[in-house]
Amino acid sequence: MTGQDIRITGPAGEFSAYLAKPASGTGPGIVVLQEIFGVNHVMREMCDRLASQGFIAVCPDLFWRIEPGVDITDKSQAELNKAFDLMGKFNPDTGIEDVQATLDHVRKMDGCTGKVGAIGFCLGGLMAYLTAARTDSDATVGYYGVNIPNFLDEAGKISKPLMLHIAGRDEFVPPESQAAMHTGLDPHRQVTLHDYPDDEHAFSRIEGAHYNPESAHLADSRTLEFFRKNLRTE
Repeated sequence: MTGQDIRITGPAGEFSAYLAKPASGTGPGIVVLQEIFGVNHVMREMCDRLASQGFIAVCPDLFWRIEPGVDITDKSQAELNKAFDLMGKFNPDTGIEDVQATLDHVRKMDGCTGKVGAIGFCLGGLMAYLTAARTDSDATVGYYGVNIPNFLDEAGKISKPLMLHIAGRDEFVPPESQAAMHTGLDPHRQVTLHDYPDDEHAFSRIEGAHYNPESAHLADSRTLEFFRKNLRTE
């Protein structure tokens, strides 16, 4: 299994993406939605891991309209400053067009079963929520998504399964925001929320400052079961 860079054509132009395929060459697809650090080694490793589990994984460059090819880490203040600057310039409305274009691209790929889901982290967690509301993703997962309460009025548009992992001590998602998410989404038949009360933002990012292997394993196990259930083609 070897990953590679590919090009995807969307409504506003062409952008890059990282692709990892399972050894079999076939499987359902999963679009991986980046954090604020671009398509970096963490996102590429996520794609590789999903490919090892039998999925065709593709991570599009959602920052291409601002600065193509962003690949930074959370290890220096300069990189953090750049990441937050990029997040501030990012437009989710145009970003979701690129997500839909990526879903379309993966669905048509040789070896794809036709079922395609999405998974996102941080900024990508917000994009995962919007993916569930605005695209034809077959199943979607978001980890510690930011700013989701600003879009709860779109919950009624979610028609396929969505799972959200919420970090209880997330500095970017305060308790009142978490409560609003539960109030707005708990009644929704297609939405499942999982809380990790003692964990902080990015608790599943390996090598991250707040990485918690136990919680990460639990969240990842729930995610894998969710995708295997909802991306089946029987």
